[in-house]
Order: sequence, then C-alpha cells, then structure tokens
Amino acid sequence: MSRTRRPIRSNFEPGSTRWAVRRAQWIAMGIDEKDFSKPKVAIVNTSSKLSVCYQHLDRLAARVETAIRDSGGLPFEVRTAASSDFVTSAGRQGRYLMPTRDLMSFDVEVQIEGAELDGMVLLSSCDKTTPAHLMAAARLDIPSIVVACGYQLGGSCGGKSVDIETLYNSVGSYKAGEIDLEQLTEMSRVAIMGPGVCAGLATANSMHVMAEALGMTLPGNTPIRASSDRLNEICNAAGRRIMEMVEEDLRPRDILTPPAFRNAVRIAVALGASVNVVRHLAAIAQEAELELDVVAEVEKAAAQTPLIARIRPNGGTRIEDFEAAGGCMAALKVLEQVLEIDAVTVSGKTIGQLISSAETPNSPHLASLDFPFSTDPGLAIIRGSLAPDGAVVKIAAVPDQTRRFSGKARVFENEADAIERLAPTHPQHIERGDVVVLRMMGPKGGPGTVFAASFMAALQGTDLAGVVAVVTDGELSGLNSGITIGQVMPEAAEGGPLAYVESGDEIAIDLGRRTIDLLVDREEMARRLRVPLRLPDAPRGWLSIYRATVGPLARGAVVGDTVRPKSAGE
Repeated sequence: MSRTRRPIRSNFEPGSTRWAVRRAQWIAMGIDEKDFSKPKVAIVNTSSKLSVCYQHLDRLAARVETAIRDSGGLPFEVRTAASSDFVTSAGRQGRYLMPTRDLMSFDVEVQIEGAELDGMVLLSSCDKTTPAHLMAAARLDIPSIVVACGYQLGGSCGGKSVDIETLYNSVGSYKAGEIDLEQLTEMSRVAIMGPGVCAGLATANSMHVMAEALGMTLPGNTPIRASSDRLNEICNAAGRRIMEMVEEDLRPRDILTPPAFRNAVRIAVALGASVNVVRHLAAIAQEAELELDVVAEVEKAAAQTPLIARIRPNGGTRIEDFEAAGGCMAALKVLEQVLEIDAVTVSGKTIGQLISSAETPNSPHLASLDFPFSTDPGLAIIRGSLAPDGAVVKIAAVPDQTRRFSGKARVFENEADAIERLAPTHPQHIERGDVVVLRMMGPKGGPGTVFAASFMAALQGTDLAGVVAVVTDGELSGLNSGITIGQVMPEAAEGGPLAYVESGDEIAIDLGRRTIDLLVDREEMARRLRVPLRLPDAPRGWLSIYRATVGPLARGAVVGDTVRPKSAGE
C-alpha cells in the first residue's frame, strides 16, 4: 500500500527546543549523532519478574533491537506495566486484571506518542498484553507489528501429564478432599517447565491467534513455543519488517479493517477460542474507530461456522499439536472459502495471498468445513430476557448432554462466598441443578471485573461439575469448561436484568436455541426495577478511576468510552 512519501515525524526541526534537548539526552546516553536522523522504532517490552509469562522477553527484545539496528533504524526499548492472570489476580479477587489492559494501552501511548517515534514492535505475552498492544496500535496508527511470544510447556507427575490447566482444576479436587496438599504441591512443581503463556487455547493463546488472524503478526507466528528457534526467527524478521513498514507507511488502520475483524471472528468461532476474545476484539475495533458490532459479528459467524478443532480445554488436542498442524495459518487455509481474503497484513500481503501458497493441512487435529468435529460453533452468543445484549458461551467446552439447562438461581455478589458454598458440609451448600449467578463482578460493578474463573476452577474439582450452571458478568478464564455463561450484557452494574435476579428464580438456558431467560413475570420484574441499584464500594486509586470512565461490555469495556447502554428499566 503506497502513500505520498513524507519526512519521518521523529526528525525535529534543527534549532528547535525539542530538537536541542533531545540531542543532549541522547548524546549523554552514548547514542552516535549520525544515528539521530534514522527512523526511531520502539520495542515495547512488558518484561516482568513477577511472572514466568514474561521471563524470556528481555532476550527477545535484544533480538528485535539488533535486527532494527542492522536494518538502518534506531531502536529504543521501552517498558510498560504488565499483568499476569495467575499472579496479578491475587489482589482484590483479580479486579486489577481487566483495568490493566487499558492501563497498558495508555502506557504505550504515553511512551511512543509522547516521544513521537516512527514505529513499534510489541512483544505480547500474557492474556491482557496482546489486546492492550492491539488497542494501542489501533489508537496511535503508526507502523506496528505484534510479536506473540509463545506458550509454556508442562511436565509430568505420577506418570501423568500436568500443566497449568491440570493444576488449576486440581485446586477444586483438593478442596473437595479428592487429593491432599502434598499431591497438589507436587503438581505445582512440574506444571510449568519453561517460559511463556498457559498451554491450551486459553485467553493468551486465543488472543495470540486473534492477532495473526487480524493480520497484525507476521505469518506463522501463532501459536508458538516460547523457548523455540522459530520464535527467535520471528523476532529477527519482525525487526527487519518494521523498518520496511515505516518506509512504506503501512499502518494498523490499513490492516485493522472490518474484513480483518470478520476473519478473526471466524477463526475464534471455528476453534472455540476463549470467551474473552469477544470483549477484546470489540475494544480493538473501538480504538480503530470502526462502526462494527463485534458481538453481532460473532452471532452471525456462529450460525455459519462449525468447529474445526478440539484444542484443550475443548478436547484432547494440545496446543503444541495445533502448532505442529500449522497453527493459525493452517486454520485460515481450512476456512479459506468463508474468509475475506483481501484483508491486508503486516507482511504487506493479503490473507488470500498468504494462504494461497499454503498446503491444505493434513492433520488429525484440524478438521475441514465439509467434515467438521461438530456442526455447532465453538463460540456463540446467546440472548434472552436475562441477557438482552447477549452473553458469550464456549459451546465447544459444554458437554452435549447439558446443552439445555433449567434450574433455580443461587445469587452471589462475592466469589469467595460462592466457593464456600461448594463444600457439601456447608448448611446452605450449592446443589445439583442450581444456576449460580455471580454478579456485580463486571468492569463497572467490580469495579475492574472480578476473576470469577476461580469459582469455575473450584467447581471443576467437585462432583457438581457438569450439573451446575454458572452465569456471570465477571471475567472467566479461557481454561474454563462446563455450563458457563459469561460476559452477560448489560452487566448488573449497568442496570442489566442480572442485577434483579433473586435466589430461587428459575433460569432457563437453551444453547441449541441460543437463549437464556429469567422466568419471572412482568409485574414482579417491574416491582424489582423500582428498587435503586447499589454498587459495591470502589477502592481509592486506579479501580475508582476505572469505574468512572469504563464503557459497556458490548463495546469492549474501553476506558474513555462514554456510550452507555440503557438500563433494564428504560
């Protein structure tokens, strides 16, 4: 894609104040004056010693830096905030996780736009970094490449494979008395055997795949093992390619178009990606200033796209098997006939050009459109009186025998209380057939979105797994499975019907019909709607700011999005 050439913006007018003071800074740092006129490219590094997800990023950043320098650029590594869903979730029941996505995007904006650099390579790892980086790229619209930094491997314990998903679900087994603390401790020693994000098609790997499907990574980047030679080569290639993109003036908004989002949605539905990709894709679309209803696009794709993979937690395929089968590029090849192949990618080629030269995958881990693993989609939107703006469900992770479920609501506004009620000895314990409602846990209600996935993990370790449904506006993990209805919209704190559910109400879920309904008569609901909503207290600091500025879930829960949905009573 060509544009009229213009001087790069980072070369300031000689003699100006900003020219003079920046020269002084860089000379003091030992940068050669002859490099000052070169394109200046940021390497956005979310390195952190808090989490294994980021353990290898400094090494990768050094590779990208060398490649940029060798290609005639002046690289600058910049550090930003970072969050880990299994470390940063410890405080305030995970309320900092979703807000950190937006915080990181603003952090990138401050560093790169404040300095007026010419391009950036974004090293993306754990769940929130990839959407944050894509949001920042869409907002700033300077030449950008995302590098998905890969997944970790697990080990073995007692002759059985163990990874973070196994450990995660085994916490429930421990609480149920099925394993002891020594067994759980031993599993924790071998669950992670290297750097990178969680194995399986959880949110991190799902968002890595979304980045490639959108065209924002180099082809063949996802999924990828974190400690692999192939990832090293991707980093080298990204450093070289970003310099070409600066020269070409190829920008994110040339790539992040409605066709690109529709392609990503198709992949998400066909693979059974994490439920969280819906909110993240919506947020990226908002930052790209697109008039695109991502929830409606998922709904449309789910009616037309079958399941072509069964990657854990949806089935037995491991993430490394998916990589060996060709990963995202192979899945795109399978879906070629339903994709918008003119969508441009950071490679400079269209999706159609990239997959035209790819071989049709021949792997037991990838099915075809004609002979899919299931005619049902992997991911779908359901609607009804409980979720008029929709809710997200990973159908691929729901057992066939539980596609229809009806039961009495058990309402909780504190996840810890719900976990306690899983104990069979509790006098008010959760029972078979209940629909557990976890509410006031969305972006505004939390505030900051409670990590409701911890309840799901505890549930999986009990004999109630598969016989209890969960409905929530809180955040779920891509590792969750079972009858789990997430991202209920509008969230309770926005006045959605979820706010007015009472324990004992009947809730009916029919995944075949894509419906979820609260079976309460109109007069009773009118009475409840007259009671003013009371939101949980917001602690002073970032979470309070987040509540005051976050937009609705259906639009991605973006900070600064002031459009609000109507409440259930309007």
